[in-house]
Amino acid sequence: MTLNAYQNAYQKYQQQSVTTMTQGEMLIKLYDGIVKQLNAVKQFNDAKDYGMANIASQKAQQIIQHLDSTLNFKYEISNNLSALYEYFNHQLVQANLHKDNAIVDEVLSMVCDLRETFIQADKNARGGN
Repeated sequence: MTLNAYQNAYQKYQQQSVTTMTQGEMLIKLYDGIVKQLNAVKQFNDAKDYGMANIASQKAQQIIQHLDSTLNFKYEISNNLSALYEYFNHQLVQANLHKDNAIVDEVLSMVCDLRETFIQADKNARGGN
């Protein structure tokens, strides 16, 4: 098999895995993406590669905006999550302006807490306490 054939097979696998995910799995994957991007922001800031830090920050903000846009506001929790997402994006703009990893760490900590909450909720929903 050629490298291109392996890449095509891998892309097909990735697409299939996304289309067969539960909503809980997809939500956790999105949070994983935020964590990945925020860790990249910190690394790029440490390396003083502010252009790449900005790109990683924007990617994290896009995922957060997507999460916010998918909230169902008939549930009270959605208002709280929307306010948190707005806060995260505001803080990431500030972190980007000031090249401040302490702000990124604050958001990262809160995102990780939310991620763990959603992991537990997904387990509970599946009956796996």
